Amino acid sequence: MTSATAAAHDDPQLSPTEAGILRLAHDEPELGQAAVAERLRRAGLTISASGVRYIWQRHGLETTAKRLQALADAAPEGLAALTDSQRELLERGTLSAQLASAPCDGTRDKEEPLDRRQIILNAAAELFSDQGYDRSSIRDIARKVGLLPGSVYHHFASKDELYLAVHREGLQRVMSTITAEIEALSDPWERLRRACEVHVAQMIEGPAVERITGHNLALIGNHELLAKIQPAREAYEQLFRDLVTALPVVPGTDRSLLRLFLLGGMNWVYLWYREGRRTPRQIADAMVEMVRRGVAPS
Repeated sequence: MTSATAAAHDDPQLSPTEAGILRLAHDEPELGQAAVAERLRRAGLTISASGVRYIWQRHGLETTAKRLQALADAAPEGLAALTDSQRELLERGTLSAQLASAPCDGTRDKEEPLDRRQIILNAAAELFSDQGYDRSSIRDIARKVGLLPGSVYHHFASKDELYLAVHREGLQRVMSTITAEIEALSDPWERLRRACEVHVAQMIEGPAVERITGHNLALIGNHELLAKIQPAREAYEQLFRDLVTALPVVPGTDRSLLRLFLLGGMNWVYLWYREGRRTPRQIADAMVEMVRRGVAPS
């Protein structure tokens, strides 16, 4: 609920019943729909509990967590405007919503529920991926998951540490996917092609944690953080080093330069890619084919 929505209960164009529902959502956000309907009945306004819920849904207030978040958004002091018990309710509600929306289709183990640390990691990855490292703050990340900044710091000592954790997990996920995809392939060029397809596809279309793997901190001059990330990248780059080493190429080929050329080209895709002409996999295939066959006429 924006500041404008927070004041909607004073809108003269609203019916008395709708204005009363919004006023209670602002003043007593923990009240359930039946309790709100009863309060209004005592005030001479008749509406069913389901009618209350319908009004809440119209304003995006159908859960206690949403009403509490709206209250925090409308207050200059943000989450600090809530009581301790309200903040606890907001955390529980937000985490429950995150858990309910987490995939159970094989992308995570159903026996291992998504914990708070993982939820923070996912939210941070989305912000880092969408708006960049410099423009994402711990406060932004905390707000995205309905937590106080101190709750984020409980799991990650700094934004740097959080970024490193996202990067390490992203690299590990992509590396695991590549390893599984190429396991049954024997042709060296096919193995490289498939690895490149996964790399580009995950960087463009994958979850935020995987997308972050292609971002280059050198572009914003953060060389200190880039140096901290390098050890995490080493195992991933070793995978491509092994794939390139196995290629049948003409004598004298600088395999190290070939690997860097290919990885560098793929890592720029996230900057210029626009959906339409080619899919990420088609782009990866074309890159590998140009490296393998060249572009000059035979």
